[in-house]
Amino acid sequence: MRQTTTMLTIATPGAGLHEITDRIVRWIAGAGIDEGLLTVFCRHTSSSLLIQENAAPAARRDLERYFARIAPESDGYEHDDEGPDDMPAHLRSALTTVQLSIPVIRGEMALGTWQGIYLFEHRHAPHRRTMALHLIGE
Repeated sequence: MRQTTTMLTIATPGAGLHEITDRIVRWIAGAGIDEGLLTVFCRHTSSSLLIQENAAPAARRDLERYFARIAPESDGYEHDDEGPDDMPAHLRSALTTVQLSIPVIRGEMALGTWQGIYLFEHRHAPHRRTMALHLIGE
């Protein structure tokens, strides 16, 4: 059994779903592990990770609008240290996930045909987000 890790930094232009699948695919290709389990961990509390539809942009837009409705910006939050999108970003992160586990089979992630990995940026301003990647296997 072998393992390898890396830190992946993603510059986001602001709020929205930003696909990071290709960057992870490239890292796995160089890892030399054909069968195993990949963990992707987002090291932030105002962004998150999703595996989601990667063919139809409308699916991403609908998801973004849905989360804006269920965790709206308002002046009703006590925690607003960094502005009106501060607490809604934390709520949206809590409602999704900051960690994904994906099987790796024959050197590739076992994602479905229309699945991609997305960093879901919940803040309006651009950020640099760091993901810890861990691949274990043979």
